[in-house]
Amino acid sequence: MAGAMLALSAVWWALVLLGRVLHWEQNPAVPLPLMHGLLMSLGYMPLFICGFLYTAGPKWLDVHAVAAKELLPMLALMLVGWVIAWPGLQWQHWLGAAGIGMVGVGWLMLSWKFFRMVCSSQVDDKVHLKLVSVACLFGAVLMEMAAVALALDSQLMLRSVIHAGLWWFLAPVFAVMSHRMLPFFSASVLPMLDNWRPLWLLWVLVGSLCFEGWVSIVDLWWWPMPALLRWFQVAVELILTLLMGWLALRWGLVQSLKIRILAMFHGGFVWLGLSFAFNAVSHGLMAYSGDTVSLGLAPLHAMTMGYLGATMFAMVTRVSSGHGGRKQPADNVAWTLYWVLQLAVVLRVVAATVLDWSVFLLLCAAGAWCVVAVSWFVRYGSWFGTPRADGRPE
Repeated sequence: MAGAMLALSAVWWALVLLGRVLHWEQNPAVPLPLMHGLLMSLGYMPLFICGFLYTAGPKWLDVHAVAAKELLPMLALMLVGWVIAWPGLQWQHWLGAAGIGMVGVGWLMLSWKFFRMVCSSQVDDKVHLKLVSVACLFGAVLMEMAAVALALDSQLMLRSVIHAGLWWFLAPVFAVMSHRMLPFFSASVLPMLDNWRPLWLLWVLVGSLCFEGWVSIVDLWWWPMPALLRWFQVAVELILTLLMGWLALRWGLVQSLKIRILAMFHGGFVWLGLSFAFNAVSHGLMAYSGDTVSLGLAPLHAMTMGYLGATMFAMVTRVSSGHGGRKQPADNVAWTLYWVLQLAVVLRVVAATVLDWSVFLLLCAAGAWCVVAVSWFVRYGSWFGTPRADGRPE
């Protein structure tokens, strides 16, 4: 379901951008940038998170595995919700609101089930999954707020919900997983590294994302922001940039380049540090120019396409390969698609700053993203529901 949503969203957005160039008439009920933000954040990402949590979660919590059929009704509710919401966003915003409301109910049920699983577990270390479960429950609240915003036809409220979903729901889930799994993967493959992940670092990661979310929402409601507050924002982001760069090296970025799957994970994390760096530069320009000059959407796409996209690709590829009985997750096909994804991120970031070529670069970025999304879905989607390649039982 997540792969299908990813592929359809990528194709849809590429057609939207192509339609702009060809001057196709496009007058949706909800502005296209808001539709794009909603679908690319709360569309396929929660479904991928669900698949990962209910695969790895029971093992980490030492509880019984959850059968897929137990999750199917809730997932089906989410999928039906998107089937209703997608045309609703095009033609009738109240229909979009009804669909997103259904999606929120389905996600709330999935998140609550996982939250109860975390609470019932007797293992000592549950910090990471407690944080994830709370973030997922908050994501359900945000989905219902998005439905309210659509029902009220409030673009400002919807834009705020999208930003909150990125910075206070999706990004914290990914940061928590990076903190738990990135040093573990590195240490298990590269013996010279240790599994170093102090809890204070986890709180710094989550806190930095919450800070960025707060500032991005304040930006929507209070613009232009005072220069003093902008410079404070720049100072925080510069510190975070240095911290992320040091952390990438501490977790074995250089050593990971020898092993493809590790390089894929680390490459995603590097984009998180770059997003803070781009934000610092962009907000510095805004403070200096009175909010008239910035890097546009470059920092946001470094975080979404770069960090979230690359990390999602690496994680789901590894899990799909491992549970499919395939020993080499980062084979030539996966490795090639990963670098096409990196090309898409670079093109999108550059498109935000090189205005003369922005339309051409946007089309190229959307095309590259389409290639990755559709190819990934066709390849890995065909594995699900089939016997393991190594002949072992599930």
